[in-house]
Amino acid sequence: MGQKVNPIAFRLGVTRSWNSRWYASKQDFADLLVEDRKLREFITKHPKKTQYKNAGIDRIEIERTRDEVRVMLYVARPGLIIGKKGQEIEILQAELQNLIGRRINLKVEEVGRPELQAQLVAEDIAQQLAKRSSFRRTMKRSLEQTMDAGAKGIKIQLAGRLGGAEMARREKQIAGSIPLSTLQAKIDYGTTEAMTPQGHIGIQVWINQGTYGDESDGADAQAGQASKKPKRSHKR
Repeated sequence: MGQKVNPIAFRLGVTRSWNSRWYASKQDFADLLVEDRKLREFITKHPKKTQYKNAGIDRIEIERTRDEVRVMLYVARPGLIIGKKGQEIEILQAELQNLIGRRINLKVEEVGRPELQAQLVAEDIAQQLAKRSSFRRTMKRSLEQTMDAGAKGIKIQLAGRLGGAEMARREKQIAGSIPLSTLQAKIDYGTTEAMTPQGHIGIQVWINQGTYGDESDGADAQAGQASKKPKRSHKR
């Protein structure tokens, strides 16, 4: 049997930190865990707030203190969430406070290179498939964009009624190297579903962003790529 492990869970506590960072007693832990899930689902799956889906939310990090809950959104297009003069973000903050009954401190951070974030790449593929574009062409384009952005490797896997076929099947494309067993390898993983008229198509994306602690990669893959550019132009 296949021994498949989520690459993010595999690295938690070793080279990667948790997306929810707080401590609670045994009595309060379950309630706070449900609160975290409510906050995440309200932002990512709100039926009326379609701009949140279009904003390209990579991840949501939550920290708790005794007085407030800090919610940090890492977004590709932060303008859609902030709105004109910050009106939208104030409305969202008020809605989240009403949802859980606690004070919320909401922050929005921009993701510098969306092509290097597996969740954003998976959602982009899902949007293209929903528009009935060819799945092979979509996979190839995503591979090229991610590798051009500076990734060390990428793997994309689709499963379902691809191309509207009667029989569901699985297709996979790989570029570069994806060392899933190496804990020092900075592997980002994202998954989503494309809603097509023939049925749902599952999408999985693995991206190798380099290694943890690598000087060329920096603390973050996007920061590393941004820091390389001015150096090259300076030499010339």
